[in-house]
Amino acid sequence: MGSLPLDTLHLLDPDVLANESRVVVDFIADYYRDIEQLPVRSQVEPGYLSKRLPDSAPYLPHSIDAILEDIREDIIPGLTHWQSPNFYAYFQANASTAGFLGEMLCSGLNVVGFSWISSPAATELEGIVMDWMGKMLKLPSSFLFSGGQGGGGVLHGSTCEAVVCTLAAARDRALGKIGADGITKLVVYASDQTHFTVQKASKLIGIPPSNFRAIPTTAASGYALTPDSVRSTMEADIAKGLLPLYLCATVGTTAVGAVDPLLELGKVANEYGVWYHIDAAYAGICPECRHHFDGVELADSFSMNPHNCFLTNVDCCCLWVRSPAALVDSLSTGPEILKNKASDAKLVVDYKDWQIALSRHFRAMKLWVVIRRHGVANLMEHVRSDVAMAKHFERLVAMDRRFDVVVPVPRKFALGCFRLKPRFQGDDASELNRRLLEVVNSSRQAFFHTMVAGIFVIRLATGATLTEMRHVEAT
Repeated sequence: MGSLPLDTLHLLDPDVLANESRVVVDFIADYYRDIEQLPVRSQVEPGYLSKRLPDSAPYLPHSIDAILEDIREDIIPGLTHWQSPNFYAYFQANASTAGFLGEMLCSGLNVVGFSWISSPAATELEGIVMDWMGKMLKLPSSFLFSGGQGGGGVLHGSTCEAVVCTLAAARDRALGKIGADGITKLVVYASDQTHFTVQKASKLIGIPPSNFRAIPTTAASGYALTPDSVRSTMEADIAKGLLPLYLCATVGTTAVGAVDPLLELGKVANEYGVWYHIDAAYAGICPECRHHFDGVELADSFSMNPHNCFLTNVDCCCLWVRSPAALVDSLSTGPEILKNKASDAKLVVDYKDWQIALSRHFRAMKLWVVIRRHGVANLMEHVRSDVAMAKHFERLVAMDRRFDVVVPVPRKFALGCFRLKPRFQGDDASELNRRLLEVVNSSRQAFFHTMVAGIFVIRLATGATLTEMRHVEAT
């Protein structure tokens, strides 16, 4: 039970902040020291926490020590440890000391940079960092503020936000030509490997679910979209009186790391006048992989997530657009309370008009700290190391005749898929691999995920910051 302190409660006292922050940092450091000993996947049952915590808020304050003790005893057991060196599920969401320090600075300064005047440095640092990232990825100058062609970038929390915003811009551009009643005719295109966030975003901006096309892919194309399949699907829709609106291509699909042919798809997109977005959430900066971006100059927008493989703690998504005016036209608001000379004269960027919400986190500080603290050279080596570990795991699996490597580890992405072969004729391969996956995940020692592309397989995604080759070999 809490107790009222004898002295006045200091809500933002610098000395209290320093002292209690040290306690929290020590707690987090101890967590990372011990993380390898914790079960990777949480072992709790649904509803466990309501049995441990009170059903009403405390009336009097608790000490930070008491709160941390409850986190240790009640919260930690209910976490799946994404930063565990034996976490191989879903997707990479790696962290770093620099990312943590950048996040501390974001929270500590606690500015709300929705417009330039609300915090000029927040807006201007974001523009600089987005140009840094664009140059690291060797994006065309048409996507950069410094390119002088009208393009620019913004930091969002996730790919879903980026896709919602670009879809809204594409929708409004189209409806401006055909009228608001035409929304039921608009069609969005992606592959059956594209992240489901595109389908979710389509629903959010009012596209009828029946107008979303998840175009099938096959192993023959490496699970990538083909220009012919996109063109034939668009032609079939046009024949029905529908209007192609938006095409999403992917560099590194979540499930298998498939890379869509950007140049060829871009030509199709331009032919049919659709908004062409590239989701490169897994994108790396290594020059040996830059050829995967050939054709990016044809895109209207491009996004990637530093919180996947760039040592930037969640959340952080980069979105570049060739025509920011399309975003602003769709997303801007101009209430009297936000008016100011710099904005009215269009001398500055107001990021509130580049996103869904009004308020925004100072993510540029976090990404800036990460880039400066590690440098481009170390960020590249981190990506290469993750891919090397996935390749090593693939070699170990390939040496075991009981397994098939179903989807080889791509050169650029640290993931691959494999399956256990049936021992006897008539054995159900999918059921066999489901059982194997559950045994491994229940062992507390590792956590894998699955994907289904006609067959049930087990999927490994390396990328946790603490993962070393010894963890891959033990797994």
